[in-house]
Amino acid sequence: MIKIVIDDTAGYCFGVRNAIKQSEAILEEDEYLYSLGHIVHNETEVNRLKTKGLEVIDHEQLKTLKNSKVLIRAHGEPPSTYETAYKNNIVLIDATCPIVKHLQKNISERTALNEETNSQVVIYGKKDHPEVIGLVGHAEGNALMIATSEDIKNINPGKDVHLYAQTTMNPEDFTRIAKEIRAYLTEYDPVNSRQVFEHNTICRQVSNRVEGLKIFASSHDLLLFVSGRQSSNGKFLFSICKEVNPKSYHIENKDDINKNWFENIKSVGISGATSTPTRQLSEVADFLKILFL
Repeated sequence: MIKIVIDDTAGYCFGVRNAIKQSEAILEEDEYLYSLGHIVHNETEVNRLKTKGLEVIDHEQLKTLKNSKVLIRAHGEPPSTYETAYKNNIVLIDATCPIVKHLQKNISERTALNEETNSQVVIYGKKDHPEVIGLVGHAEGNALMIATSEDIKNINPGKDVHLYAQTTMNPEDFTRIAKEIRAYLTEYDPVNSRQVFEHNTICRQVSNRVEGLKIFASSHDLLLFVSGRQSSNGKFLFSICKEVNPKSYHIENKDDINKNWFENIKSVGISGATSTPTRQLSEVADFLKILFL
C-alpha cells in the first residue's frame, strides 16, 4: 500500500484566497462577473468559476465595456486601468494583493524622487507578467524591467539603482541579480560607482515555504506538485521540489497522472502553489487512493 501525504503548508495565499472569495460572493448575488485576466493562474479553478458566471476579459475588451462590474485580480493593475473604468462607468472590485498594493505605492513614491536623487527604478521580474506590467505602470513607465543578467546592460551606470522584485521571484536569484548589478556599476566606474539599494519585495508566503518544501519533497519517494502551468510561484516552488527529489512531477490535476510513475514507490507527497486550493490537493490524493486500492 502506497502512503499518501498532503503538504499541510500548501494552499492558497491570502491574496488569491481573497480574490476568489470576493468573486464567489458577487457571483452568488449577481450570477455574473467580469475578471480582467485570469483570476488565478490555475485553469482548473478558472473553469470552476466560469460555471458560476465568471467571464474573463482582456484590456481591449475592457475599453468597450460599460456599466458593468469587473474584478481586478491579485496581480494588480496599472493606473490606466482605473482611468478606463472611471470613463466607462465600470465598478471595479479591487482584489489586488495587499503586498502588491504596497509595492505599487513604494515604486510610485520612489519614481517621483528619481530626478532629484539621480536614481532609477529597476524591477526584476518576468517579462509580460501582469504584476510587472502593473508595477511599471505605477512608475509612469519610468522604470526599467529586467528578467535576465543580459538585461543589466540596459541600466544607466551613472545613476543609483533602486532594485525591486516581482513578489513571486526566487529570493536567491534576486540576490544574484543585485550582486551582478553592483559588479556592472563598479566596472563602469571603479572609483565612484553608483549604489544599489535592494528593496526585497518578494512575498514571504512564497519564500518562507522553500526550506519546508525541501524537507517535504525529500521525505517521499515521489512528489506530485499541483499548479497551473503559467503560475510563476508554481514554477519556482516546483523547481525546489525537483532539485531535492528527481521524481517530482508537475501536474495541473489528477488527469495528468501517469500510473507508470509509481513503480516501486512506497510514499507519495502532494504539494502545490499558492494558487492551488487544498481542495485540488485532496482530489489528487483521493484519485491515488482509488488507483492503488
